[in-house]
Amino acid sequence: MKKNFSNRYIFIYSAVLVVVAALILTVVAVSLKPMQTKNQEAEQKQMILKTIGVEATRENAAELYAKHITEATTDNGLTYYTFNGGDIIPLKGTGLWGPIWGYMALDADGKVIGAIFDHKGETPGLGGEIASDKFAQRFIGKTMAGGPIYLKKNADKNNPFEVDAISGGTMTSNGVTAMLQTAYENYFDIISIAPVTQ
Repeated sequence: MKKNFSNRYIFIYSAVLVVVAALILTVVAVSLKPMQTKNQEAEQKQMILKTIGVEATRENAAELYAKHITEATTDNGLTYYTFNGGDIIPLKGTGLWGPIWGYMALDADGKVIGAIFDHKGETPGLGGEIASDKFAQRFIGKTMAGGPIYLKKNADKNNPFEVDAISGGTMTSNGVTAMLQTAYENYFDIISIAPVTQ
């Protein structure tokens, strides 16, 4: 025999299902939050360590970080990191499809000794290339002393401020350039600003 449910019954039943599902999702999200935070912190420490050539796993990142890195703050309250021989500045910006970020290790003269970048949703094979080691290697030997590094098509390898832009990733390249400009302005006081001519 087929049952006919009233509209009121269907509405109440649906509402109860939605509330129960929301409660379950909330409990799961809250219970997983500490683990997510811990994983994010470990990933951040791994990225920072990689800029100075220290490879770390999720398990040993905290230990190696404590051994090699010291956190510091600029006069205007921005966090950066120091290591034996220089500073590591955080980078935050916007690419074509969302946030981009990274870290850049500078020696005492403002020369780049290591860099790492990542993104939330740049196009694989194009703007997504910023997350590759090959892209990060382009910055080594460049300088932030005297001005920010910028991306340019067919960059002059002898120019200490120019890095080759990403082929087919113009918007992401522009985002990286803007991110480096902002970092230079934000961390101007800690970057060695010895005069460098282009």
